[in-house]
Amino acid sequence: MGNRWSNWYLPAALVILSMFSLTALLLIVVGNHNVTLPPDNKYGLVFDAGSSHTSLFVYQWPMDKENNTGVVSQTFSCHVNGSGISSYAKNPPQAGASLKECLDAAMTVIPPERQQETPAYLGATAGMRLLRMENESASKQVLEEVGKTIKQYPVSFRGAQIISGEDEGAYGWITINYLLDSFTKYSAKDREWIHPTSTNILGALDLGGASTQISFVPAGKITDPNEAAHFRLYGFDYTIYTHSYLCYGQNQALQHLTRIIINSSSSDRVDHPCYPEGYISSFTTASVYSSPCAKQSNPPPASKNFTLVGTGNATLCRETFKSIFNFSKNCKYNDSCGFNGVYQPKVNGKFLAFSAYYYTFNFLNLTETQPLATVEDTIKTFCARKWDELKSSYSSEKEDHLKNYCASANYILTLLLDGYGFRTDTWNNIAFRMRAANSEIGWTLGYMLNLTNMIPAEAPRQLRGHEEGVWAASIFFIAAVLAICIALLVMYLLR
Repeated sequence: MGNRWSNWYLPAALVILSMFSLTALLLIVVGNHNVTLPPDNKYGLVFDAGSSHTSLFVYQWPMDKENNTGVVSQTFSCHVNGSGISSYAKNPPQAGASLKECLDAAMTVIPPERQQETPAYLGATAGMRLLRMENESASKQVLEEVGKTIKQYPVSFRGAQIISGEDEGAYGWITINYLLDSFTKYSAKDREWIHPTSTNILGALDLGGASTQISFVPAGKITDPNEAAHFRLYGFDYTIYTHSYLCYGQNQALQHLTRIIINSSSSDRVDHPCYPEGYISSFTTASVYSSPCAKQSNPPPASKNFTLVGTGNATLCRETFKSIFNFSKNCKYNDSCGFNGVYQPKVNGKFLAFSAYYYTFNFLNLTETQPLATVEDTIKTFCARKWDELKSSYSSEKEDHLKNYCASANYILTLLLDGYGFRTDTWNNIAFRMRAANSEIGWTLGYMLNLTNMIPAEAPRQLRGHEEGVWAASIFFIAAVLAICIALLVMYLLR
């Protein structure tokens, strides 16, 4: 029996084992190829420090980018309690402290292993521009304090600074066109990101509390190079017209209107056409002359108490608003003006209006595309309603907001029609929105998209792997070799 085992079974078993082992080895080596793992995400954190409030946004994008620009999405937002950081001019440390609650929440969203590399940035807009005009030292202290707070967190702090109005407008333009797939979109058919063949680039209209911005691609050449902004996104170059009007944000415009009204009367009791009939408010001249916007014009009058009496006259309200503009068409470049002598090409294409544009028109149910005549009639009807009736109908609305909707709506009409040059036939080119593709519309997403151009892409991680059939066959032959070895061992021990 021993000789038969040695002379026959053992050589045969070794041949079979060799064949099975060689087959398994070939399958492992020949069927092996690279497997690309899904890319990890990078994160970015941006504070929008506006004139009336501050918001924090967290964005994410895959580490491998599309034509050097990240495909960015909003993953978190947080509204900071309190007013804008410019309101802390007399107590700068409180400006920094106000950000902590939102920063704490953001750290729960960004994975710990990604926090150290996450760029964090704070951009202050028109409220801080005005504070810098009035008290540069105070504005620097506020920025230093918010910077100190952000540095306490495990992120890559990139700075806290006051951004220009033109940057604010241009980044807002990037945001809306990105969210509406004007730059790039995913093709389910081709399974890749593509540049749309019939790109419809939208213009951007932003109305804040202290400034307003207009940005769009003109039909012709931009004559004034100082009003042009250039970007390269997803492998394509873009040149847009953009301008920011400081002191023409909604809140500053309403204050300007009040100054005109009280200066036009010698009485201490003054009719206000933009306030609802029955609304009465007392105030001092100092309260409407405290802004640097007021100090740019005539010196403030002597301190005095006034009473404003609402009359709810939409026609007179709109006419009075025209007084805060200079509509003279005496421009340096071929008489192509917006207002106040600022060069502006003729508005071109479709526009998206957001921020205070949206909030005002949304309250009045005017965010759908309605003819201009319908919009004007709706505003006139609302302005004619008495104050007691409005308070009863909108009991949940803050009175400080409710009293201003008539004024804000008429200011928007004056700004868009008389200021920017929209007409009856181009009015329907404006859409009023505040969100798109599950993200809020504003300058911060546009800033983060542009920033990703400067953040190096990372190659996706790869592993060596097999197709499922090759893997199964390899496992079968390896298991067969193991089974034969065990069987031979048992036979040997039992011989």
